[in-house]
Amino acid sequence: MRFKLNITHLAAAMALAGLASSSRADELAEKGRDIFKKNQHAVVTVQEVLKVSAPGASRANEAKQELTGTVLDPSGLTVLALSACDPSEMYQRMLGSDASRGRVETEISDMKILLDDGTEMPAEIVLRDKDLDLAFIRPKAKPATPMASVDMSKTSPAQVLDQVVTLNRLNSAAGRAYSASAERISAVVQKPRTFYIPDSNMTSTTLGSPAFAMDGKLVGVVVMRAVNSKGGATRNYRDSLTTIILPADDITKAAAQAPEAKGEPEKKDAPKETKDAK
Repeated sequence: MRFKLNITHLAAAMALAGLASSSRADELAEKGRDIFKKNQHAVVTVQEVLKVSAPGASRANEAKQELTGTVLDPSGLTVLALSACDPSEMYQRMLGSDASRGRVETEISDMKILLDDGTEMPAEIVLRDKDLDLAFIRPKAKPATPMASVDMSKTSPAQVLDQVVTLNRLNSAAGRAYSASAERISAVVQKPRTFYIPDSNMTSTTLGSPAFAMDGKLVGVVVMRAVNSKGGATRNYRDSLTTIILPADDITKAAAQAPEAKGEPEKKDAPKETKDAK
């Protein structure tokens, strides 16, 4: 009888544990959906054409790619991971003094912000921050209506094992649908500056995705950190790279330096003929 009673207690305990786990999962899903609904339109696809010229090559190669951007204010100021839109900056940082030997020239010949209603907004890079791996872009023309943006006035730090929700737009094969992922902070690095290391089992999160705390406040944006890879021929480049979440406060400070877009070249009207002109 005692044995049966213990089995009963064990079954009850397992059932309660299952209910608690289900309750936590439901809470994550509920809060995550709220974050998704509030901020999804602040995540945009940025399409660019990148020209790459290798040393000794007779012509440059062009590659079209789509990146994830986070809109920071209604004017359309958007932040990307610099390593995503121009990988040459990351390679140079990894190679250090050896970068000049195989230097690759890059040029972004075209850039557009793609909105979910099909609007294509020509844009340009107005500021690069190599240390933070940030590229700030603006539409070349003022948006007809204010753009949806994340709330940069409400930010939150993160701690080890905190859960965060990241947002993204998928590729064209998936209809550029908005997506959300739940990630876990595996480490907090404080020197030389504070940043967060997400769990390595990342899902649809990409560079440029915003990350939010469960209270809906912005934690930061996903970028890449690269350091000089030492060791000559034996260097291990994989050890020189890691994906991080850069804190929102660092992004705010950098964004304050972003100038206005130069825009399209101004078209001048042809001079009018005078009465005396023949």
